[in-house]
Amino acid sequence: MKRLAIIACCLTILLPLAAQDQKPAAPETPAAPAAPADPSYALGMLLGANIKSNGLADIVLDDFMAGFKAGISGGETKMSQAEAQSAVQAALGAAKEKKSAANLAAGKAFLAENGKKAGVTVTASGLQYEVITAGTGAKPSASDTVKVNYEGKLIDGKVFDSSYQRGEPATFPLSNIIPGWTEGLQLMQVGSKYRFYLPPELAYGEQGAGDTIEPNSVLVFDIELLSIETPAAPTPAPADAPATAPAAAPKN
Repeated sequence: MKRLAIIACCLTILLPLAAQDQKPAAPETPAAPAAPADPSYALGMLLGANIKSNGLADIVLDDFMAGFKAGISGGETKMSQAEAQSAVQAALGAAKEKKSAANLAAGKAFLAENGKKAGVTVTASGLQYEVITAGTGAKPSASDTVKVNYEGKLIDGKVFDSSYQRGEPATFPLSNIIPGWTEGLQLMQVGSKYRFYLPPELAYGEQGAGDTIEPNSVLVFDIELLSIETPAAPTPAPADAPATAPAAAPKN
């Protein structure tokens, strides 16, 4: 018994030592996690970018910081919440009008010069276009639906929409798109590709569209007319169906 006790004691000492001698390979030390971004800076950056995008980049920073500190501390402010909202709305409205007027002037100048270029045709509505590739197919009417590939740009060359980039043509009814498209596509034959220059009144006008198309923007579209889509034919009635629906039975 004494011998067994000694053996057991030795095993309890040696086994842990053996395990230490046969250590598995140490795992790779994981890379230290990136330090978390400063939320204060991030908030200021995003707020500043938003203010700039709304045309208010010329605000007085000292006044802005004074108002910001008063608002975040809950201290006394120089105006009520309603007055502050009214002031901001007025400033946004003035900035939009300023941008709209600048875009209108730039667009008129662009169209005046562009309309003089060789190959550019100007219609009675003010739509300008040039033929890139002449097609030989049929022309759509205002009630048709068409399949097209297209790319839309601002006059500074910035692309704001493109079916080419999406990798899939788009299908539109001509009765439910901006006026410049409705007019322009009726000039095209299937298989053709035109470049259109749309004045604001034939595009999105004083409202603009989304964050990219500002009020009174002139738009440039390359459009390739792929086909005129034929509506699905109605299911034929059975041969023995009456030509007209029967009259309703008279009530007693």
